[in-house]
Amino acid sequence: MNSIIIKPIITEKMTAESEKLPRYGFKVDRRANKVEIKKAVQSAFNVEVLKVRTMNYSGKSRSRSTKSSITKGKSSAFKKAIVTLREGESIDLYSSI
Repeated sequence: MNSIIIKPIITEKMTAESEKLPRYGFKVDRRANKVEIKKAVQSAFNVEVLKVRTMNYSGKSRSRSTKSSITKGKSSAFKKAIVTLREGESIDLYSSI
């Protein structure tokens, strides 16, 4: 995969959605726009993309208690893209496992 697509999102919800419709989720570079994401998915998986939806997620504050103190941190922010393919096409995300 190229530098725009970071990794596919393989969750129970995305797997159920991809079984009903040809729709897949990817974690993408935060600076990438919809046109760049569409070109990256088409070249990486050799499919035709009809629609791209994007969502920006901000980082959340996390804290946990340890024996000595409370440790504070932050999860990183990321951008998620939901890609809709042409009817009849699919992406095999499990072939490289």
